[in-house]
Amino acid sequence: MTSTESKTGLALRHVAPETSVEEILEIVEADGGIIIEQFLTEDQVRRVNEEIDGPLAALDAGSKHADEFAAEFHGAQTKRLTNMVTLSPTFRNEIIDHDLLHALGEAVYREESGDYWMTTAQVIDIGPGNKAQLLHRDLENNHFALTMGKTGPMVMVNFLIALTDFTEENGATRIIPKSNHWDDYTDRGTPEMTIPAEMKAGDVIFFNGKVSHGGGANVTESERRRGLTIPLQPAFLTPEEAYPFLLDLELVKTLSPRVQKLLGFRSLYPKGSPGLWQSNYEDIAGLLGL
Repeated sequence: MTSTESKTGLALRHVAPETSVEEILEIVEADGGIIIEQFLTEDQVRRVNEEIDGPLAALDAGSKHADEFAAEFHGAQTKRLTNMVTLSPTFRNEIIDHDLLHALGEAVYREESGDYWMTTAQVIDIGPGNKAQLLHRDLENNHFALTMGKTGPMVMVNFLIALTDFTEENGATRIIPKSNHWDDYTDRGTPEMTIPAEMKAGDVIFFNGKVSHGGGANVTESERRRGLTIPLQPAFLTPEEAYPFLLDLELVKTLSPRVQKLLGFRSLYPKGSPGLWQSNYEDIAGLLGL
């Protein structure tokens, strides 16, 4: 195990992909996040990049959001590519069906929340000149979780996969280790408290929604920082992407049952509930012919 230390003495630990789920979660509980090296193979990274090069080239940088805060949050020189299930065969057949991703999702959510699904899958491509993103916690998508703070349930965990090398200069995501233990979640910390999540392409930073973080500033002249973010959330909360309205059903039928559920094409069973997202109190998969 290795680690990178910040100016404040806080560290972000690196582990190998064969590290046990129990050890990974123990570190994330302590630090807020962990870097798992070689989460994807070089070939998987190459194929994903080839599959999204065209769609990314067709996107304009910057936000189309009318809200000034949202536009600043999205980044003036940043491209954000969604609907990865449709655009990338490697993503839908391999990455979103990755055994460790599902093992961690099960371990985080099954006992506390009962079931979970995917919030979104988004490529975040930070271009030269983009300034650092505002620090935030992913749980802020759900205001009650912000109010409950560290005592609240886990409403988000995130897999941010490096599709290019992440360096401090090109905008590596910055994180404040152990900020998941703070008493006041309206305090997001300051840039001076952060540490860059420097990674090689194929590595992933796995972190929970309670830790303060943000995209770094890209101060290079021509280098783009490309990452793939895959947040998971409890089944009783609404995802960002409405996959049942975005995906072709025939394509969905080619996916594994656990991926179909992750995308909202099977019913969900939160703890204490007889089931959600159903038809006549039966699993929606039957209606869809899955």
